[in-house]
Order: sequence, then structure tokens, then C-alpha cells
Amino acid sequence: MERIGAYEAKAKFSELLRRVEKGERFVITKHGVPVAVLEPISPRRRDVKEVIEALKEFRRNHTLGGLKIKELIEEGRM
Repeated sequence: MERIGAYEAKAKFSELLRRVEKGERFVITKHGVPVAVLEPISPRRRDVKEVIEALKEFRRNHTLGGLKIKELIEEGRM
């Protein structure tokens, strides 16, 4: 991971962002001391159909053990 001083990072911020989009990571330093990491955000978006299927699978394997949602809601309000 490349180290870059805060002053230089500020001056080249747009260029750094373009490089980060391509997967590069940078340690930002202040007076030689690491203070931050500039890195791409990992993609977390999933296809809607995939999410729906995951929820259906979750429902198949998890139950409320005979309890009713209404009872649980009322219990939480007391």
C-alpha cells in the first residue's frame, strides 16, 4: 500500500480517487505518521431476486416457535 502525505493527497485528490476506483489503496500520513487509509468501498449491492430468495430461505429455516407477531409486539410495549 502506497504512503502519501496529507498535503500531497489534498493536492492530488482527484487523481487519487480515480486510482482508488481502479482498486488501489493509500495510507495518508501526517508528518510521517499514518492517520487514514483511502481505499475502495467493497460492493455490497445484490440482485433483488437474489435477496428475495435469501429471505425465503431464511423463513424456511427459522420460526417463532408458535408465538404470534402481535403477541411479541404487545409484549414489547409493556
